[in-house]
Amino acid sequence: MRKSKHKGLFFGCFSGCSFSDNQNVPHNSSLYKKPFVESFEETPLWVAVLTYMGYGILTIFGYLRDFLRHWDIEKCHVARERDEQKDFVPLYQDFENFYTRNLYMRIRDNWNRPICSVPGAKVDLVERVTHDYNWTFEHTGKVVKDVINMGSYNYLGFAENTGACADAALEVTKMYGVGVGSTRCEMGNLDIHEEMEQLVARFLGVESAMAFGMGFATNSMNIPALMGKGCLILSDELNHTSLVLGARLSGSTIRVFKHNNMQSLEKLLRDAIVHGQPRTHRPWKKILIVVEGIYSMEGSIVRLPEVIALKKRYKAYLYLDEAHSIGALGPNGRGVVDYFGLDSKDVDIMMGTFTKSFGAAGGYIGGKKELIDYLRRHSHSAMYATSMSPPVAQQIITSMKIIMGEDGTTLGADRLRQLSQNTTFFRRRLHEMGFIIYGNDDSPVVPLMLYMPAKIGAFGREMLKRNIGTVVVGFPATPIIESRARFCVSAAHTREMLDTVSPISNMKHKRQKVCFDPLWVIMDSCTFNQLPA
Repeated sequence: MRKSKHKGLFFGCFSGCSFSDNQNVPHNSSLYKKPFVESFEETPLWVAVLTYMGYGILTIFGYLRDFLRHWDIEKCHVARERDEQKDFVPLYQDFENFYTRNLYMRIRDNWNRPICSVPGAKVDLVERVTHDYNWTFEHTGKVVKDVINMGSYNYLGFAENTGACADAALEVTKMYGVGVGSTRCEMGNLDIHEEMEQLVARFLGVESAMAFGMGFATNSMNIPALMGKGCLILSDELNHTSLVLGARLSGSTIRVFKHNNMQSLEKLLRDAIVHGQPRTHRPWKKILIVVEGIYSMEGSIVRLPEVIALKKRYKAYLYLDEAHSIGALGPNGRGVVDYFGLDSKDVDIMMGTFTKSFGAAGGYIGGKKELIDYLRRHSHSAMYATSMSPPVAQQIITSMKIIMGEDGTTLGADRLRQLSQNTTFFRRRLHEMGFIIYGNDDSPVVPLMLYMPAKIGAFGREMLKRNIGTVVVGFPATPIIESRARFCVSAAHTREMLDTVSPISNMKHKRQKVCFDPLWVIMDSCTFNQLPA
């Protein structure tokens, strides 16, 4: 295993490129006020070979079993469509259907686990069993108590059923009820919505802001309102599905640049200015750069100072999705702009969600007053969607005031500091244990690489046996040789919880424990030979 942890202004490359690739070195490091550390270790060659072999073997055996089922030699028919479905139009493409039946179903028990408690630092899970190879599940009636929650986006610990937020939401429920029953432009615009949007604008440091009931729709429905035919969208290759869908629905021309690669972005910007639109070569009506604050599957932070510099140089617009960074980054919790010490006015469209750090639901867009007024009249999500639930709006108001310190306490600052300390501790612990993890040192999203398909299911099950709930991800959500477990660190996690998740603090004295613990054998099959002697 080759280490990729480099201090200073270094940006590790994404898999498939060499570490000597100059394209991943910042060409304007003077824009950064502090060291910016990221690591993306290239997949070891033999691990990649074994991973492809694993998928190949699974695929071969899947086709073989399908062949045997066709001739009624194979008696197990659970991975085949039911007879009553044969007369209907297929819902999936052939290979997608094959992949779902023969590969995904083997590890389906790692997802959609029902929770029967508040999604805080610990959760209670409903126990379930399957008798048909994960096609259906039955609840046993038992509850798995106190599972350490390493999968929720509860970065600041506001997803709770006690405390100031819960009390305020309860009072608002008594006053307004739970639902609104109308859109904002009709009879669903409450004073609490106006208060929330003014607070969001003040929190972001922008002229105006508006809120939406769904975070996904904030992207997918507002990008089409801002862009259209004759416009150009430059999108990071790892952008969220909501951004991709919004770009496609807009009818704009879409061009994709390499993840966090400023040379790739600048080349697209330069070509767009020089050549203009295809065929006519007329200038583009608008050029919009679309990036995220923290990339939820990579744990990387956008190189925002360089993006803003390019945006200004080429007179483009910038759309910043801060779903995972708002509340989780920056000394004041104001996201990636605050993290880099930049001016929010340099970002044309500031988007974020309330579903993570604020423990609520919905999303927002902030910017100039003219922008927000335009969206209120033209956004489908604003015109046709039911207003945000009043207790959800109050949850946002209360949690945001706590972060800003306007509640008269230091609780917000304490949680921000605790999140930063937990993130640093947990990432350092995994590095010391010899595991390959992706992303920025300050990112609370921590992907731990598993690579091989058999590890995905085994890791998730072994963690649950130890009362630890985490998210495992594989192809097609990630590249085929980059399966991973994704940990989400929270301010609500105590040091004891993090010690339980990563129990080995000194590998030199605990090497024997790693050898005989089946969980670490699963994780260490590609890194164990590199452990300190």
